[in-house]
Amino acid sequence: MVRATLLGPQRHVTTIGSVASELGWRGPVATITAGWEEREDEDDELVEALGLPAHNLRLFARAESVFAEDPELLAALRERHDRLRALRRLYRQRLRHALDAARELFVSDRRAGNRPITVPVRDHTTDDEIPGVERLEWSDPTILEPAQTDAMRAVTELDRHHLRRVAEVYHAFENNVRPAERRSVRREREAIARELAPCDAVAIAGGHVTVLLNRLRLFGIASLLVRRPVMAWSAGAMALTDHVVLFHDTPPQGKGNPEMFEPGLGLCPDVVALPHASKRLVLDDPVRVSLLARRFAPARCVALDAGSRIDWDGERWHGHSSTMALSRDGEVVPVSTCW
Repeated sequence: MVRATLLGPQRHVTTIGSVASELGWRGPVATITAGWEEREDEDDELVEALGLPAHNLRLFARAESVFAEDPELLAALRERHDRLRALRRLYRQRLRHALDAARELFVSDRRAGNRPITVPVRDHTTDDEIPGVERLEWSDPTILEPAQTDAMRAVTELDRHHLRRVAEVYHAFENNVRPAERRSVRREREAIARELAPCDAVAIAGGHVTVLLNRLRLFGIASLLVRRPVMAWSAGAMALTDHVVLFHDTPPQGKGNPEMFEPGLGLCPDVVALPHASKRLVLDDPVRVSLLARRFAPARCVALDAGSRIDWDGERWHGHSSTMALSRDGEVVPVSTCW
């Protein structure tokens, strides 16, 4: 069992110190900043904010040392990365079409309200509009709602299929390469366990979620967090959940779609962590909000903005008044006290 607290980003609104005090942490605290990559050791502000003795486990540096010692492992990791990237490219192509179809049904429903709407009929051969010919469409909920359900099922099945394919790649890597049995990895895992033993709790920072997840997996950190309180934010919060969802409605390259990325550590179940949600999601678009909430249900999509917090006691989630969640109705609502 893991007791965990997931927080919003700490860059502008720092709450880790007050939360650690409220939770009764005394220190030392083991910190994980591998998501910062080469800046891993630049943690003075983090330690100051915690207000407790801290020990950085330096997972990024340890991994670099392992790769230098074991080039065969590094080559296998690169091959795994290439396979995952190819899977994601195909998944994104299919996802775009599936989401567009679902979004069209929900957008049309919103526009129609409870009144019939008329749209031009299109010739199935030429796809040209036939002047003067119209038909009623989506005026009957017994017709529309099953279509919406089917469209959402197609999206969620695609997500699950992709997640299974990704899990297969990781499983094959573990079976064929057996990283935990390699001398360099085993040595570092043993050292991490020794350094973690006297620590009162663990704090996991954000950064590059892929880099962070890879280091957490390489060194078997999930098993070391059992029965030890954990605090995580941003990418750190995402990494602890059942599955990591990448999201940005308006990235620089154009319209974006939330996508299933890969399995997380699975220590914090039934929640989709959405750091910086108010910046990365168009939360005033009820259709996009509704689709996201429906797509990952029964897991709850939680907007982890600055000042947000949810706590997992090993059995239930406890929300705070400053934390919001996405609803199936397309609204952003306060998280209930517990669920």
